[in-house]
Amino acid sequence: MRALLLFRLDLSGTSAVEESIHPIDPREPIVRATDLGVNRGDGVFETAVVRGGRPQALEAHLTRLERSAALMELPAPRRDLWRAAVLRAAAEVSLPGALEEGEIASVKFVMTRGDEFDPAGPTGWVLGFAGSDPSGVRVRGVRAVVLDRGYRHDAMQTAPWLLQGAKSLAYAVNQAALREAARRGADDVIFVSGDGFVLEGPRSTLIARIDGELVTPPAELGVLPGTTQADAFSGITDVPTRIGVLIRDDLDRADALWLCSSTRGAVPVAQLDGAERAIDHDLTARMNAALDARED
Repeated sequence: MRALLLFRLDLSGTSAVEESIHPIDPREPIVRATDLGVNRGDGVFETAVVRGGRPQALEAHLTRLERSAALMELPAPRRDLWRAAVLRAAAEVSLPGALEEGEIASVKFVMTRGDEFDPAGPTGWVLGFAGSDPSGVRVRGVRAVVLDRGYRHDAMQTAPWLLQGAKSLAYAVNQAALREAARRGADDVIFVSGDGFVLEGPRSTLIARIDGELVTPPAELGVLPGTTQADAFSGITDVPTRIGVLIRDDLDRADALWLCSSTRGAVPVAQLDGAERAIDHDLTARMNAALDARED
C-alpha cells in the first residue's frame, strides 16, 4: 500500500462542507496518541475502490458507515461532508501520474470517538492510497481455511456489546486470523460461528454457489452487509441469488465459492482447508466486469 493523499475532517458541524476538508501531507501525523481510535479501536471505517475517477458504491458505503456508527453509539456521520471528502479524494488519486503500473486507487474513510482526555467530539480523516491491481488474484483465486469465530450465530441479538456486524477499527482478531491462515499455508479465512453457521471472511463477504444458486449469509448473523456482494448479485441477472443461512457442511457441498471485498472484487476460493476447489472463471469474470463497471 502507498499513501497518496490525506484529508483531516472538521466534524464539529460549525463549518461549511468545503471548509471542513483540510488536505494534509500523508506523511504528517494527524491523530493524537490519546485518540480512542488508536488506543482502543473505538471507531468505524469504510474503504471504497476508485474506478474512472469515482469511488464505487459510495452511497452503500456511507449507509454502512452510518449503520456501524449507530451500533457503536457514535455520533451520526455528517453524510454530505463524508460524501464530498471521498469524492474529492477519488478525483485527486485519479489524476495523471498518481498511480504506478499495476496499482489501483482506493479511499479509506475513518471516524473515531475522539480524544480520551479532551472529549471535543469525533475525529475524522480520509486517506487515498494505491494498492495492487486485483486482476491476478481474481484468476488464480485464494487458499482459505475455516476458522471458528468463537461466538454463537445469534451473538448480535443476545450480546450486542460484542458489536458483531459493525465495521470497527478493532481489527486485531481479524489480523490474528489471517496470521493463523498463513501458518496453515493459506491466504484467507472463512469464519464460522461456534455453533457451525457460516459467517464471512476477516475482510470479505462470502458467496457460495449451491444447486445453481448464489447464496450469501444474512446480516442477522452478525456479518457486515456486503456492498460488493450486493452489487455482484445485482450484476448477474441470469443466476438465481438469495440471502440465506449456510452451515459448515454447505461449504463442502458448494461447487464454487467467492470472497468479495471492495478493493479486490469477487475472488474465487481455489483451495479450502487444503482441498482443491473448482474455479468458475467465466462467472468470476462476469461478476467482476459488473463490479468494475459500477458508476456509483
